[in-house]
Amino acid sequence: MARISIFGIGYVGVVAAACLAKDGHDVIAVDVDPGKIDAINNAKSPIVEKGLGDLVKEVVEAGRLIATDDVQHAIDNTDASFVCVGTPSAPDGSVGLTYVSSVCESIGKALAAKDAFHSVIIRSTIVPGSTEGTCIPVLEAASGKTAGTDFGMGYYPEFLRESTAIEDYYDPGLIVFGALEDRTAAILTEINAHLGTKIHVVDLRTAEMVKYTSNTWRAVKVTFANEIGNIAKSCGLDGQTVMEILCSDTKVNISPYFMRPGFAFGGSCLPKDVRALRHLAQTREVRSPMLDAVVAANEAQIAKAEQMVAKANAKKVGFVGISFKPGTDDLRESPLAELAGRLIKSGVAVEIYDPFVHEAYANANSTAGRGNDVVPDLADRLVPELGKLIEGSDAIVVGNLYKETVAELDKVSGSKPMVDLARLRRDLVSQGGYEGICW
Repeated sequence: MARISIFGIGYVGVVAAACLAKDGHDVIAVDVDPGKIDAINNAKSPIVEKGLGDLVKEVVEAGRLIATDDVQHAIDNTDASFVCVGTPSAPDGSVGLTYVSSVCESIGKALAAKDAFHSVIIRSTIVPGSTEGTCIPVLEAASGKTAGTDFGMGYYPEFLRESTAIEDYYDPGLIVFGALEDRTAAILTEINAHLGTKIHVVDLRTAEMVKYTSNTWRAVKVTFANEIGNIAKSCGLDGQTVMEILCSDTKVNISPYFMRPGFAFGGSCLPKDVRALRHLAQTREVRSPMLDAVVAANEAQIAKAEQMVAKANAKKVGFVGISFKPGTDDLRESPLAELAGRLIKSGVAVEIYDPFVHEAYANANSTAGRGNDVVPDLADRLVPELGKLIEGSDAIVVGNLYKETVAELDKVSGSKPMVDLARLRRDLVSQGGYEGICW
């Protein structure tokens, strides 16, 4: 069992302290507010949360949770510290790090007087880079020690919802943390091992980003549901019924397939249906800012890819894929076709390898090139062999991912300018002449 100090007896701090103590860990809660300290030491919860009062009473009476304002005592008598103080928005909307910095400075001063190794783990919600850019420098300056060597460092976000915090703690949908070294990772693994949820061990900044992504995604879902509800009501429909039915489809509508960062959407359904729903909202005088943003964001992703290709200064660009997705010859509103058309208009020569579109033309299908209205002379631009396309191009755009192309494209990913909109391999990141659109 671990000995843990919790800095900040707010909502996250007191729930974490009580649950850790229930699991058998010895916990010291630290705060500057004497009222919160007294409440815990008197076996009372300083906040109202379902089931928390009884839990605090249980663990305090068992001797596994105490509270203090003595930072040195807390550091000297624990192996790891969780920083759970607030990060309110600054006037410009940025995250406020005043409380986090202050606590890190206090912990750092206490670490200076401690010989044993100690891990500092941030739980406060902070934007990517904050642990490395703010917390570590403050701790190192105050302690005279080096993070990752003389003391441990981690970032461990929480995903607790008010009113169901204890249930969420013991039945988490997500566990993720970042650690600079093995000892901090071992502590965080130990306290989560019994929960039965996969533990994601990542770098500090990825863990920070996951927290913000999770919270923002929840906000997006609420906003989307409200917007659909407003439009549904204007049509005399029950928006809650519509969304309940939508959420019953776990194959497509709740699928992770559409949650993979990459290129813009296209095809015969999504673009026109978003436009149609926006138009319906307008005719009903219902505002649809999220639907408006969907259209704008999709266009921005195409424009971003165009800028990436332009940076290569290539006179001849080879496209791998031109249909709106792999496995079809359908070009209706294909963002790849739109991108190719823009490059052609700017004077760039474009050739295309797409086995499905090529097959349609080779078989003289009456529907060959269906949906294309932006790529002139499409049939003449098709190249049947990938090797020939690569050899004859100054730069490559990987638009659709075909399994048989991965190895050959991978060979030239470091030697020929490449804009990857599909991701050849998960370990490839933008460097040198290789540019991934979202990685």
